[in-house]
Amino acid sequence: MIFVVRAPGSGNGRDTMSVDANDETCDQRLPLPPRPVLPDMAAARSRGPADVVEAHWQSLRLSWQWRHAVHQIRTPGRPYPGIVPLLEAAFAQPRLRRLYPFTSHFALLFSSSTGYPWTVQAGSIEPLHNGRFTVRRRSPFAVIGEVGTAEQAVALVLELLPTDPEPVITASPDEHV
Repeated sequence: MIFVVRAPGSGNGRDTMSVDANDETCDQRLPLPPRPVLPDMAAARSRGPADVVEAHWQSLRLSWQWRHAVHQIRTPGRPYPGIVPLLEAAFAQPRLRRLYPFTSHFALLFSSSTGYPWTVQAGSIEPLHNGRFTVRRRSPFAVIGEVGTAEQAVALVLELLPTDPEPVITASPDEHV
């Protein structure tokens, strides 16, 4: 028998999971954590590109922390790529924190534009299921290295940043700031 479990207060049915009653190792009442309250991106856009960058950093960190917590409930013991520690390590670096972060297939990238088309700076960092991280250069596209920690990966991508003192953040063409 399969049960559908809803998180308390989640009337929309989005925070649910299926639990197999025949699986003796699982609790049949596993609520998911509440979805995080994300920053108001429209308000951030009205204040300018720097606020958009800050709000998006917060949004990414909260979203990925929630996804990781849900993963731990749904599939305990199964590895999860190290995107959360990677975001924390990158967030701690002032030069990267001034760039607009975005993720694609768990890889973390950094743009000097706050919208598509992205102006990717440096490279990308991909957390692997084995706990390691691959760092890639954007142009010319190449693997720079595979390292054991998020901090080492961030250090490699910092070396790939342009030598300008600080990156300039610009709004995307469709943002009227």
